[in-house]
Amino acid sequence: MRIPGLFAPCLGALLLSAGCVSRPPEKAPDPTPAQWHVPLPHGGAVVLMAEWWKRLDDPLLVDLISAAQAESPDIASAAARISEASADRVAAGAAMIPNLNGNLSAQRGNALMQASPGQTLTPMTMLQAGLASSWEIDLFGGLAASRDAAQAQLEGAQARWHAARVSVAAETANTYFDERACQGQLQVQASDTRSRNETARLTDLAANAGFQAPADAARARATAADGNSRLVQQRTQCALYRKALVALTGLDAATLDARLDAAPLVPPPLGEIAVGPLPAQTLAQRPDVFAAERAVAAASASAGAAQARRLPRLTLQGNIGITQFRVSGFQQSLDTWTIGPLALDIPIFDAGTRAANAEAARARYDESVAQYRSTVRQAVREVESALLSLQSSQDRHTDAQVAVDNSQRSFAATQARFDSGLASLFELEDARRQLFVAQTTLVGLQRERAEAFVTLYRAMGGGWQRPGSDGAPTVGAVPAASSSPSSAPATVSTAAAPAATTATTRP
Repeated sequence: MRIPGLFAPCLGALLLSAGCVSRPPEKAPDPTPAQWHVPLPHGGAVVLMAEWWKRLDDPLLVDLISAAQAESPDIASAAARISEASADRVAAGAAMIPNLNGNLSAQRGNALMQASPGQTLTPMTMLQAGLASSWEIDLFGGLAASRDAAQAQLEGAQARWHAARVSVAAETANTYFDERACQGQLQVQASDTRSRNETARLTDLAANAGFQAPADAARARATAADGNSRLVQQRTQCALYRKALVALTGLDAATLDARLDAAPLVPPPLGEIAVGPLPAQTLAQRPDVFAAERAVAAASASAGAAQARRLPRLTLQGNIGITQFRVSGFQQSLDTWTIGPLALDIPIFDAGTRAANAEAARARYDESVAQYRSTVRQAVREVESALLSLQSSQDRHTDAQVAVDNSQRSFAATQARFDSGLASLFELEDARRQLFVAQTTLVGLQRERAEAFVTLYRAMGGGWQRPGSDGAPTVGAVPAASSSPSSAPATVSTAAAPAATTATTRP
């Protein structure tokens, strides 16, 4: 059929402008200014970070993390999403190549046959077999864009699986360190409670003998009762942390209790870690940042595919076959083949549906860019916060230990004076409060340090490496400092440096 003269120039202009119309959005700009720097441990050597858990020399923690990762519904869901994204990628790639379908058919009916002296109806059998193919020629890259979007979504799903493993490991480690710190605080509380009860007992004896006022005895009993109440509360909190570990790992409660009772309360120190300045782009080693980046790529490709759907579609069909007729002992076979039709589908009017779909795809792209920027900035914040917490805990550790030692000496001296009648119950309780506060502060500081290392492990991606990376920097290497005064390398002493098991294994 001949295209009317009015449509010919319009079609030519549409084809010429197609490349511009279907072009996907530009790549998202770098969300971090070039001058941003964050100090990273080990010179950014994520391979070393992946050994953090093992360096703690705490087999129980390693076992808990492994069990939690095996039981986690979040990791299982992420693995299922990988399978779904993989199937979508196969389907999107298959749409770019011709498809081939076979068909078989058999038909029986009456045929009007010319016979002397007239026409008669004769039974006839028709058998057919053939192959049919169709192919949409990707004129403007829409199918390729859909394939690229599916590939980016698959890569993002794989990264989110790694992110789920990192998240579960961090949650398990935090809960474990919470339980260890709780047990440490329980020891402090139990010692304090025993001292209070003993003071109350001695004060009652002295009051009954007339050496202490009844008010002092009542005060000592109240203090002992308060200590007993706090001890019960602390034990309950520790039991809750153990229940949380059971829920996370799926381990038997009795077995877990036995192993926890035998485990050390405070992780051993790991020496010192060199810290130096590195560009914020190193945070691309985080799986969630990589997943956000692939989300931008997928949204960009999807926007290009939506633009391409506004343009003409060119399809080609063809088939080959054989047909056999059987009538009254007569048999005839026919071989057939066709190429075509070569069809061009030209959008003319759809009330703005395709344009609206393209605009929605572009809006989703803009949203993904904003999410990517937010993810990277949050990553920078998490690393910096973890390192500040580490430095703060290190700076305060010596003073906290000095406070505990001297508070212990002061309480022992006050206790001796109280036993000899040279100090009042008020002085004894004041010394006890100072010791209790100092011991609680030290335990909390140890917990804060462990939490900061878990946060840093999570913030740096848990040892995950971007697909296609050439490997991590040399262990212990610190990049040269820039001219900025804040870029001078520092040294952070570690008490607990957890990190992930190697997260490059596919589910």
